[in-house]
Amino acid sequence: MTDTRIDPPLTGGEREGLRVWLDWHRATLEHKCAGLSDEQLRLKAAGPSQLSLLGLVRHMAEVERTWFRRVFARQDIALVWSADGDFQVAYDATDADAEQAWAAWRAEVEQARAIEADAGSLDERGYQAKWGEEVSLRWILVHMIEEYARHNGHADLIREAIDGVTGE
Repeated sequence: MTDTRIDPPLTGGEREGLRVWLDWHRATLEHKCAGLSDEQLRLKAAGPSQLSLLGLVRHMAEVERTWFRRVFARQDIALVWSADGDFQVAYDATDADAEQAWAAWRAEVEQARAIEADAGSLDERGYQAKWGEEVSLRWILVHMIEEYARHNGHADLIREAIDGVTGE
């Protein structure tokens, strides 16, 4: 498995650093799924969990959509798989179409990148309706890095269980 990720620079500004680290973690999720069949992507981590690599891709599409489009850009759009806002629904990829999941995730990542690039500063705010609070773009970027980092840890374990591949 060839690793095509680009390491984040060791110096630079805050916004660029957050942007690059988020993209590195996005690329890590793709890297963890590379070279696997659709069936392997659907394999569950361990019972009773519904978690699979494909489920993580679907979940992260929902997370990208929520934080960048619904919260920060305040777009009134539905989620893709989680109609009631329960992101756990996306984890169940038992009958999911891998190509559709990847396409949805990639589209949300591109939307998120465009929204972030259009923002004037990290201090601009979106509105998190569930909490009834405003959140800054800075907070969203840090949260997204944390979200990917946590789930990439899950992806490590799932991938190792599938075919023994390990690594960052």
